[in-house]
Amino acid sequence: MSTSEPRETRFDGVRVRYDSAKSYDELVAALLADIGERPVSLDDLAHASSSWESYQQQVEPHVGPSGFMLFEVFDHGAWIRKTGIERKVLRVILGNPLIAITMLRHDVTAGLFAPVEVLLVEEAAGRSSLTYLKPSSLMVIEDNPELLSAATELDVKLAALAVKVTA
Repeated sequence: MSTSEPRETRFDGVRVRYDSAKSYDELVAALLADIGERPVSLDDLAHASSSWESYQQQVEPHVGPSGFMLFEVFDHGAWIRKTGIERKVLRVILGNPLIAITMLRHDVTAGLFAPVEVLLVEEAAGRSSLTYLKPSSLMVIEDNPELLSAATELDVKLAALAVKVTA
């Protein structure tokens, strides 16, 4: 049995940061008010659905006004305090499989970056920030116009959500 050597592909990701006059708690509340406060299990929805149509019907009630739903949160602030770093930091995984399929149908490896992640950070003077990696900069690493078009649409939706919750 032969093993293959890994193939590496370098690409440039783009980090986007929105500063907000909102407090960290206000920013978290604004985001969760839009995407939902309880994580949704895509696996559970898939198991409860027998077809794409029934899957869509299972997903749609969980989608918030900006088109996303909550999948998971990681409270980095809870554990970094143990090291003496006194900052509130929340990593939020959000997305929408009905949007993701528009990219995965053109390249399933786009699934490495769908769903997307945002990082909410407590900043000085009662302010906060929201940071993410621009999806198209991660997903589209080879010539693929259809994928680029779909990923660019996701970029626009994610930016609109960021503007909405940080304003």
